[in-house]
Amino acid sequence: MPLLVRTWNVFHGNAHPPGRKGFLRKMVELASADGPDVLCLQEVPVWALPRIDDWSGNAILVAAHHAASDLGHERISDDGRERRLVQAVRLDELGVVVGNLHASNEFGDVSVPRAELERARSFVERHALPDDVVVLAGDFNLREPRLDGYTDAGDGIDHVLVRGTATGPSAPWPHDRRVVDGIVLSDHAPVDSILEVPA
Repeated sequence: MPLLVRTWNVFHGNAHPPGRKGFLRKMVELASADGPDVLCLQEVPVWALPRIDDWSGNAILVAAHHAASDLGHERISDDGRERRLVQAVRLDELGVVVGNLHASNEFGDVSVPRAELERARSFVERHALPDDVVVLAGDFNLREPRLDGYTDAGDGIDHVLVRGTATGPSAPWPHDRRVVDGIVLSDHAPVDSILEVPA
């Protein structure tokens, strides 16, 4: 069966270019309107976390028809740097583990986000069972990251990488799909990946 995993850096609810008004609720509603199985969000402002459940769920949103287990989170950034985390859930009936991360942007020093991506991969794989499909999604702040055993990354810095099943190429949304009432939502486009998993 196809499983749609979507990732989106929501830019703290800002439009592009940023203005005084926030659009986080519209973003969450737009990104969840077609019922993705898993929606990974980055740059969700702290004030929104208690409210986001009223709109759709948590920073990793899982469709209600999937039984899911929270696998927790772990820091992936070095001490002294801005705190960056990976979090993960397991879709229990499907044997799919999804990790969500937002790696640091070091403006040319790719060693920092690469190290954070590796820590995120390690965390998610430690929580996966031997036959689980593993998904790493989010804003990697890396172009064309490569992980042994995972699908190739698409263009840009937002990715959905998959290990253990067939998947089509990751597809960023076209610009017009994230325009609402003439306003461009976020400075990032959502990225979709469709996985094939046993029913």
